[in-house]
Amino acid sequence: MKKDKIKYFEVRKIVDLRDMVRQSAELYPDCSAFTLKDSNGNFTSVTYKKFLETLNELGTALLDLGLKNAKIAVMSENRYEWCLTYLAVVNGVGIIVPLDRELPLNEVVSLLTRSEATAIVTSANYIQNIINIKKNLPDLKYIISMDPPGEENNEGVIYLSDLLEKGRTLIEAGNRDYIDAPIDPNEMRMLIFTSGTTDKSKGVMLSHRNICADIMGVSQLLTADTRDSILSILPLHHTYECTAGFLTMIYLGVSIGFCEGLRYISKNIQEYKPSIMMSVPLILENVYNKIEKNTKKENKYFKFKFGLFIAPLLAKLGFKDIQKKMFKEVHESLGGRLRLIISGASALNPKVSKAFRAMGFNLLQGYGLTECSPIVTVNRIKEYKDGSVGLPLPGVEIKIDNPGRDKVGEIVVKGDNVMLGYFKNEEATREVLKDGWLYTGDYGRIDKDGFLYITGRKKNVIVTKNGKNIYPEDIELYLNQSPYILESLVYGVNDPGDDETKVCAQIVPKMEAIEEELGKTPTDEELHKIILAEVKKVNKKLSSYKRIQHFDIRKEEFEKTTTKKIKRYVELLSGNISNLTNRLKIK
Repeated sequence: MKKDKIKYFEVRKIVDLRDMVRQSAELYPDCSAFTLKDSNGNFTSVTYKKFLETLNELGTALLDLGLKNAKIAVMSENRYEWCLTYLAVVNGVGIIVPLDRELPLNEVVSLLTRSEATAIVTSANYIQNIINIKKNLPDLKYIISMDPPGEENNEGVIYLSDLLEKGRTLIEAGNRDYIDAPIDPNEMRMLIFTSGTTDKSKGVMLSHRNICADIMGVSQLLTADTRDSILSILPLHHTYECTAGFLTMIYLGVSIGFCEGLRYISKNIQEYKPSIMMSVPLILENVYNKIEKNTKKENKYFKFKFGLFIAPLLAKLGFKDIQKKMFKEVHESLGGRLRLIISGASALNPKVSKAFRAMGFNLLQGYGLTECSPIVTVNRIKEYKDGSVGLPLPGVEIKIDNPGRDKVGEIVVKGDNVMLGYFKNEEATREVLKDGWLYTGDYGRIDKDGFLYITGRKKNVIVTKNGKNIYPEDIELYLNQSPYILESLVYGVNDPGDDETKVCAQIVPKMEAIEEELGKTPTDEELHKIILAEVKKVNKKLSSYKRIQHFDIRKEEFEKTTTKKIKRYVELLSGNISNLTNRLKIK
């Protein structure tokens, strides 16, 4: 794909996130920035003009507390006050430290200590936990609650509503300390801890320039405006959702609503009727599997599969909205307005991306990492390849370092979106930042058209005794395509008594599908037989040295991050892999 053939949308220049919010408030003053649902189920809107006013009130009050240049953590479910806190802090107060609300308390203590946080803004669901651990956090001066006080008396807690009132009073009295505060776009203003899927989490230092470069890059690839709305489903502490699902939407004038939790996705989609959705492969694959399952139940499976084949052809011939009409039930189940889905965080099954596109949804799969603010590459609406994670964002360069015969090597990235470094970890920073290039630790290849394909993590690669590389993620993708396999983890074992490296797998069966197929709960023998047959099918698609030689059936799901990626290092280090429940030789 030649670069001169790709058309980019024009975008407005922003120098920092305060500049972004002010521009949006001027461009879309009376449009909805947030659509909020109260405890009674009533919906209200916060306009862009009101959002800017409230940001100024909170920022002014935080400065009045003495938090200039302080590190301020935010930890809660996805909600308006999370977004308010994030932008109020970075736009003139200090450094924001987003934390994963699902972390165990000992890890929360560790991250608050490592980040040197002076204050934390949290919700009623987590306030008591923070109060309980405050004695272990000598640097933590303030606990700020997003919610009003309840029946309990939380001594020493500051309430967000009181801060807003204080800020309003100060501004009315002429205080402009926050409003006129200088912002250096090149300074660290975001300290984001990685999810640690392969190692201990690191503190990624990001600046306004980093985030703004990513926002402007993404916005050149898609059209969205004040007629659009997005339902925020993925956790906001993750940079993928924060940059693309929150900050970019504020830049474009889109209205943001918040999902009440994964079990409420279907209900919330019907309530908010979003036109845009950020997702991870697990959610999209579950939606597709449910659609497929329903068509089989209703004896419409053949009609469904034929529709997936014929609908895109008819659309190309000029039949307007034919895909939406043919798959009307699917569109209605997703709110009726959904037109754009962006998938990231891990690889999406190409069969699923093709199906969503055939049903009339624009689906963009991309690749990124926290260290790149986070988006590096993304497929376009018209220029895409299923199985690929797309082309680099405008302003971003990628190349493959030290490629092998298969053209696979480490992906390295250069651009304004690349981080400043790791917080208080110069050694780790030097390992990944070299001559302006970020060494991502991911392996991949670039095809003749410039599309990037991810093959796996550098730390996960299995190197055989005769020097061949095996990427476990490739094999896992094949395994996970089975209707009877929920998830899998592939790893290598060097046998001292053998010259070969044995490829092994732990497999979590999809019990619901197996029980439906057999009409009963399977015996251990029946379960082994079904999974063995699926492994053999996968092995037929693989080179001899990549074939799975042993597998274990695992009853519980793997431990995951909040974006549903398996914590491989946890599984490998915890002894779970070596604790074999059922090792079978593949014959």
